[in-house]
Amino acid sequence: MKPAALFSLFIFAVAASAEDGFTSLFNGKDLTGWDGDPKLWKVENGEVIGTCTGPDAMPNNSFLIWRGGQVKDFELHATVRVEGDNNSGIQYRSRELPEVAPWVITGYQIDIHPAIEHTGMTYEEKGRGIFGLNGTNVMLDTSGALWKLSEHEPVKVDVSQWNEYTIIARGNHLVHKINGKVTSELTDYDVSKRALAGLLAIQLHRGNANSVHIKDLRLKVLPVTEPQSFDPAKLPAGAVKIEKPRTKSPQGTGPVVPPTKK
Repeated sequence: MKPAALFSLFIFAVAASAEDGFTSLFNGKDLTGWDGDPKLWKVENGEVIGTCTGPDAMPNNSFLIWRGGQVKDFELHATVRVEGDNNSGIQYRSRELPEVAPWVITGYQIDIHPAIEHTGMTYEEKGRGIFGLNGTNVMLDTSGALWKLSEHEPVKVDVSQWNEYTIIARGNHLVHKINGKVTSELTDYDVSKRALAGLLAIQLHRGNANSVHIKDLRLKVLPVTEPQSFDPAKLPAGAVKIEKPRTKSPQGTGPVVPPTKK
């Protein structure tokens, strides 16, 4: 396709997204508006690509951070795939940890993970860990205890293929979807530890060689809503307190090789 035709398609996509309230966060040409380690991130053929070459490449997970402002209540759609036996994710309502390293983030994340139980889960990077695996609706009460409210069939996808990941954040209620199907929901009543605003970022995971590819990322700002108040009398029938899930697959589905210490 000729450059003029590609530019016309890009303009059409921007116009269409503006009509439905979404704004494209990538211009299709470069990383304008984003901030990350230039050794790790690039734009090629209209895709944003982050690459980890192996266990010695990165001491920490590194993030491409959107500098367009903080996100509060919003709906976000991203079309993503991951090559290699590792995972990625989209951070939101997050904050930087400059004391650890540049471009290191902590906060809520939707995982893009080859292990089905983890992809689309609700999670907090460098924080409280996993909340709800793929197929669960969970809540954290005011003391931080985790409750499972309901279960459903996990959404099964191949993360090496293009899939659309959706985050809907309203107050303290967070919904994750893949290809339009809900993977996990979290209602966070833990006032001292939850976040209602923060940064948006894309994760590049250290360890096993991998690359994350993003070809579409659109944001719709929603009216800010008040967080729901916790009422134990309104817990659904069958709600049960659970231990926080742990993982046997911190990177991908294969062996984890620790980085070489220098």
